[in-house]
Amino acid sequence: MNKIILLCLMFILAGCATSVPVTMNFPQAPEALTKPCDPLQPLPKDKKELSDLLENANENYGKHHECLAKYRAWQEWYETQKKIFEEVK
Repeated sequence: MNKIILLCLMFILAGCATSVPVTMNFPQAPEALTKPCDPLQPLPKDKKELSDLLENANENYGKHHECLAKYRAWQEWYETQKKIFEEVK
């Protein structure tokens, strides 16, 4: 009886061992972080004054640079993490 239990334990423990190395790939960026920024707003047709044009241009300029800063920061962080991950392998 002891031999049967010992034999079963040996099979169980041997089944857990693997000689194939397990490799993990660095995860891909989520789609939500890779999609482009919101489109810039065109000047409404009822606004024809120069001040309206400048206000619209200023808002669009700010949106563009905010999006660009977030995008570049995300890319830099992702690439840095990927390099660290690959060096640890």
